[in-house]
Amino acid sequence: MADERNFRSAYYEKVGFRSVEEKKSLEILLKEKTLDRCKLKHFCLRFSLPATYRNLIWKILLGVIPIQVDSHKFIMDQRRQEYQDLYKALIVTRIIDSSTPKQQIFLAMWLLQTGNYTIDANLSIERGYTYIVQSFIELFDDDADIFWLSRNFYENVRKFEPNVSKLVERTNVLLAKEDQDYWRHLSRNGILDNLPLTKWFDCCFAGVLNKSALERIWDKLCGGSNKILVCVAVVLLTTLKPRLSKCSNISGALQHVKNITEETSDVIANKSIEMWQSTDYI
Repeated sequence: MADERNFRSAYYEKVGFRSVEEKKSLEILLKEKTLDRCKLKHFCLRFSLPATYRNLIWKILLGVIPIQVDSHKFIMDQRRQEYQDLYKALIVTRIIDSSTPKQQIFLAMWLLQTGNYTIDANLSIERGYTYIVQSFIELFDDDADIFWLSRNFYENVRKFEPNVSKLVERTNVLLAKEDQDYWRHLSRNGILDNLPLTKWFDCCFAGVLNKSALERIWDKLCGGSNKILVCVAVVLLTTLKPRLSKCSNISGALQHVKNITEETSDVIANKSIEMWQSTDYI
């Protein structure tokens, strides 16, 4: 019976809500003319968002639209106009064309908008922002929504860049606490020191985990907790223990990370949230 309940909880978590009551409580919050951003953040930290509301809630929490409901349409119209202006500017200046991949287009738009675009900018270089954009492309359909959500999400991620070294350090500490022998194996073979933890934190595991796993993890990030990333890193490594325990170098370990299945991604997301909710580190 316990296993059945756990399966049901995991299923509700995957589709976006655990119970009708939780969904109703969110709908009550959304009926206000002036939304309470703190309460919405708190909801994200306690539960996973229903899929039908994720776009809206993320826009509010990431500052794409204001908390005043009556202003939503006007502000989004302005956002879409700015998106079109940026796109046209890049076309006219021949920085992009019809064959340019979307993630490179959005990267160029972000650089141009923030005043960081340079004539020698290489849009094809993979970086945290482009991985995040690619995941947002898989999550949502509207290009203007994708640009603004990915832009503001990444701007939010950049705020905790000064703390990334602490997140990496805590990952080591928490992994050693979870499994001392396994931690020794990864350290002894130079795997732990060469894992791209900084890159994983920079892209928030975009390109590593599937979209259904990222949705639930990013709910917590939008709610204000970047420390969920530490739990994801630790759970990812412990979940892959049967494979990584046989690796004697970093190249072999990374190959296993590249081949994480959708099912394993969902398991990692579920266990990461459970760890995040229970550990005193958070």
